[in-house]
Formats: sequence, C-alpha cells, structure tokens
Amino acid sequence: MQIAIVLFDRFTALDAVGPYETLGRLPDAETVFVAERTGPVRTDTGTLAITADRALAEVPHPDVVVVPGGPGQTPQMENEVLLDWLRAADASSAWTTSVCTGSLLLAAAGLLRGRRATSHWLALDHLKRYGAEPTGERVVTDGKYVTAAGVSSGIDMGLTLLGRIAGDEHAQAVQLLTEYDPQPPYDAGSPRKAPAHLVEEFRSKSRFILT
Repeated sequence: MQIAIVLFDRFTALDAVGPYETLGRLPDAETVFVAERTGPVRTDTGTLAITADRALAEVPHPDVVVVPGGPGQTPQMENEVLLDWLRAADASSAWTTSVCTGSLLLAAAGLLRGRRATSHWLALDHLKRYGAEPTGERVVTDGKYVTAAGVSSGIDMGLTLLGRIAGDEHAQAVQLLTEYDPQPPYDAGSPRKAPAHLVEEFRSKSRFILT
C-alpha cells in the first residue's frame, strides 16, 4: 500500500506529521511525501522544511491520499496542477483524506460535493461553497473520504483509518507506542470551550471571513 502525503509551501507541519506517525505505521506500507517539485518544502513557520522525495507526477496512483492544510492552502485553491493530480489520484485511491483546511483543497477539486466533511473551525463554513456538508465533528468518514478538523485532529484521523485498514488492535498498538493519551492543561481546544474573546479575536483576523 502506498500512502502519499501532499506538501505545498506554508503547509502546517502537524497536519502532515500526525498522519505520518500514525497512518504511516501500516504494515508493509510505503509512505511518500509528494509535492509539485521534489526537494524541501517549508512549513507555515518558515523555520522547518520536510523533503518531498517524489513529484506529484511520479505518484499517479497512491492507495491513500493525505492532504494537509495551513496558510499556504489558500493560493493552492487555484493551482490546477495540484487539483488535477488530486482528481486523478482520487479516481483510483482506496482512501482520500485531509487534515484541517486540506479539506478545502479536496472540495475545490470537486471531490466532496454532496458529502459530509470537516475542517478547521475557522474554515468550516467555506465547505458549503463547494457543495460539501460541513460538520463540527473531529473526524468525519463519508465513503472513502476521511476528513479531520484542525491540526492535531490529524492524529485521530490517522488512527481512525489505521483501525479501518489494519484492525482495531493494530491501531491500539500504535496509539500505545506513540503514547497518544491527551491530557491538555486547558480545556480550550474548540470554539465551544475556549474563552469567547479569544474565539472572536481569531475570527476577526481570519483569512476565512465570509463575504
């Protein structure tokens, strides 16, 4: 099984690394980082890069597609090279997945029309523009499409899909060995729980303000 994790300039690191550390532990699977061109691809901080070992054209038929999000997602919404690759890869993939605003790229490629999906809470309502049905769930499975909410939820998505493919016990083993046992010091991980003034502050500054 080949797992292709898509990279683009200014993606969010954990969006890609979370699924890599979980889903990438499938038995006998090959995980490849792909981008429009090979070489280092900078994350949204600019201080970290992950190497794309393959160009998109070199990985035409992955079994699993993983699309991260991040600030760099916005200009990619009109990148026909990437969107065409997503459509072509999806035609033969067993699973097409996303983390955070990566779901907007799947939606822009026309892959989520009429499907339930999730995204980062600031971007969630934008899925409607592409015919998707947004939900506030952390991980959403609709057919072969698995979308995850913001950033850290990519770990949950990876474990969810790992369980579907390799069985619950294998997924539990990966969760145990990665010691994924969240016990955050604050209960502010969603707009429903965070202080209202923080939610409004980030909404007012968001690049996803609806017009």
